[in-house]
Amino acid sequence: MRLIVRVILLLVLILIFVPAHYVYRIFAYGSPFPKYFLRYTGRVLGARARNVGTPLKRDVFFLANHISWLDILVLAGASGTAFVAKAELAKAPLVGWLAGLNRTVFVKRENRMGVAEQVNLLKDALADNWSVTIFPEGTTTDGHSLLPFKTSMLKVLEPPPPGILVQPVVIDYAAVAEWIGWVGEESGVHNAKRVFARKGSFPVFIHYLEPFNPEDFPGRKAIGAEARHRMEAVLLDNLGKPLRDFEHTVAAIRYAAPPKPPPTA
Repeated sequence: MRLIVRVILLLVLILIFVPAHYVYRIFAYGSPFPKYFLRYTGRVLGARARNVGTPLKRDVFFLANHISWLDILVLAGASGTAFVAKAELAKAPLVGWLAGLNRTVFVKRENRMGVAEQVNLLKDALADNWSVTIFPEGTTTDGHSLLPFKTSMLKVLEPPPPGILVQPVVIDYAAVAEWIGWVGEESGVHNAKRVFARKGSFPVFIHYLEPFNPEDFPGRKAIGAEARHRMEAVLLDNLGKPLRDFEHTVAAIRYAAPPKPPPTA
């Protein structure tokens, strides 16, 4: 029943915000309605985003940890950021179209020969005064880990465009992180059903860390290392214990029973 109610509410949000977006685009650029749509979609699904720190509004490259597809809803709803996403997402029914409304830059991570073209897409996005978010781990985790960063998309910062800053972001689902996390061999459909059917709401803390000038850390690997160092410090402080070896965690999940819902908020 909760799943059905939330699907209906999602359709209502589409009927409200999508036409408003297209009408707005007739008269001006930079519609705010995708941001509102994603924000309220997250709320319908139970996510209560709480900003810790202040996100930059423009000329910024966010680097964030990645736990769930919900990350896109809460981050875009909080800051209006565009995203870099896998090219496969563009072909997904409804989701790909909605991602396109939010100015998502679709890339093929496995296409090494096309990195230059993908970097040019990012340069165009940044030149258009967007804020752009990358999940440099390249996959989702359980919220208790931080994988080594894949920095190929950071080539756009070699050298950085004038005036662009990097702001690390840590997403923290607190007590529900392991349950929300989309890891192991769970299908996207099954994970979505779990989230849509979950009882109650849950907090999502978005920690916007101190931005830094990428010119002070020449090279994409140095930029990625600095952002990861800052993010790891916040994760350690939030968890109060060392981070997990994520590869071992995924191996354990493959043979474990389906996760049980955590207590409702």
